[in-house]
Amino acid sequence: MKYTVVLTAGYPSIARDLLAGEFDVIEHPTEQARSEEEVITLLAEADAAITLLSDPLTRRVLESNPNLRMVANYAVGYNNIDIDAARDLNITITNTPGVLSEATADLTIALILAVTRRLIEGDAEVRRTGECIWEPLHLLGTGLQGKRLGIIGMGRIGTAVAHRARAFGMEVIGTRSGQPIDELLATSDIVSIHAPLSRDTHHLIDGAALASMKAGAYLVNTSRGALVDESALCDALDAGHLRGAALDVYEREPAVTARLLAMRNVVLAPHIGSATEEARTAMARIAATDVRRFLHGETPLHVVV
Repeated sequence: MKYTVVLTAGYPSIARDLLAGEFDVIEHPTEQARSEEEVITLLAEADAAITLLSDPLTRRVLESNPNLRMVANYAVGYNNIDIDAARDLNITITNTPGVLSEATADLTIALILAVTRRLIEGDAEVRRTGECIWEPLHLLGTGLQGKRLGIIGMGRIGTAVAHRARAFGMEVIGTRSGQPIDELLATSDIVSIHAPLSRDTHHLIDGAALASMKAGAYLVNTSRGALVDESALCDALDAGHLRGAALDVYEREPAVTARLLAMRNVVLAPHIGSATEEARTAMARIAATDVRRFLHGETPLHVVV
């Protein structure tokens, strides 16, 4: 009898290529948001699964199928998984670290350039008017040379962002998880968030943190949406305390706060930090390889639990 591997989304084909033949593979179409009940139904036949960050793997979900022994989360983060429950139930959890660092760092720099040079505003104007308007004071942005970039979370991605920022002539300061961020917020022209989401970092950037930021600064988030209190961010932007923001992640994904949608000085990307062919394929290869290793009785290479 073959093991059954459930794929909860339409992953790059390498995932199926590595698993089909040896195992029964059940593929499901990608869904933006699923309930616990829906995930329980999806995983009912699974011995192992490759899951999305948006799939809620709560204790109730993990307990629902006693045959489920392994979950490969198709992400670096795993805040969608009840890690304590997985440990209690002896379910192995893996992730896909490392391979999306360069792609996410590239997007971070793209967002910084887009918001500081008002690129999205300019694009919208040209499309709306059908004209290229050149005036000395029109759509003035700000240069990056000599500006200070504060990086919250100097892990793989934060470090990759720092390397790129220095090439633009920026001064870079950074903190690691758990370190104070007061000075960084108060002195940085641009703050870029690359910290993991946990109970301790939920709303790390709240109203008080935003108020302590340098007047006229920019906030960039390519990490996890719930690190930022979006209502407080909108207040800071409305008040003119912040000059702009650029976001690839949102507090209540897939929903986006309506106030953000109306702001011209906010760049909004649809969670595409790792969205290169190279990165997404590598993530699928890592997840499927760890599933194969586990089902063959070998230790996966990227174990979280």
